Amino acid sequence: MERVVVISGGGTGIGRATAELFARQGERVVLVGRRAEVLARTAAEIGGEDGRVAALPADLTDPVQVRQLADEIVGRWQCVDVLVNSAGGNARYHPCSEPVEGLAATAWQWTEDFRVNTLTAVLLTEALKPHLSSPGGRVLLLSSIAAYRGSGSGSYAASKAALHPYAFDSANDLGERQITVNVVAPGYIQDTDFFAGQMSAERRQWQISQTLNKRAGTPEDVAQTVRWLASAEAGHVTGQIIQVNGGAERGR
Repeated sequence: MERVVVISGGGTGIGRATAELFARQGERVVLVGRRAEVLARTAAEIGGEDGRVAALPADLTDPVQVRQLADEIVGRWQCVDVLVNSAGGNARYHPCSEPVEGLAATAWQWTEDFRVNTLTAVLLTEALKPHLSSPGGRVLLLSSIAAYRGSGSGSYAASKAALHPYAFDSANDLGERQITVNVVAPGYIQDTDFFAGQMSAERRQWQISQTLNKRAGTPEDVAQTVRWLASAEAGHVTGQIIQVNGGAERGR
């Protein structure tokens, strides 16, 4: 029986790879996020002729829009079987449209990273919690190796690390309903828009040198981990942080 899989940030990168994988398995996939055109294009490209992939745009940092989004999802599909919180980004690669300096710049960067990485996941999860399949629902949150090793600025790493205690609390809250909540923390993943074209060849090589298997990660590496955690076989795995970084978290 097909499941309803909601994926935030599913238009590109890891989110898209995850959406493609679930769609190939015959699941009903719902892409949500801020960029309507990107979501619509991805839905058309991976949905096939039967239109099994839908795109529902919304600003996931806005409680009103998230509530409206959740109401639409429930109105159309009644419940959600799998929720993948993949939306996010790093403020240092997407500077403020209005130049700011000093403490104002620091405040903007920290606030922005928490908005796009923490708040998006928390609001969407809280809105859909009452409507998760019980038993058998799955919630996945995308963190980062930065939560363990830092990110250079601190704010991105902190915004991802904040998802860990939220996942533990949610796993506890939802455990009696036989719903699992887990975190996937990738390391360097190539072929995404994350670095906005600002990664040098030297930096990329350094990232790869930190791994034990001496290769960059791929969106598919993360998508396959998400797929397993969302499967029936992972029903006794909850409140965990699964790292997908080729051992880079250990450092070299």
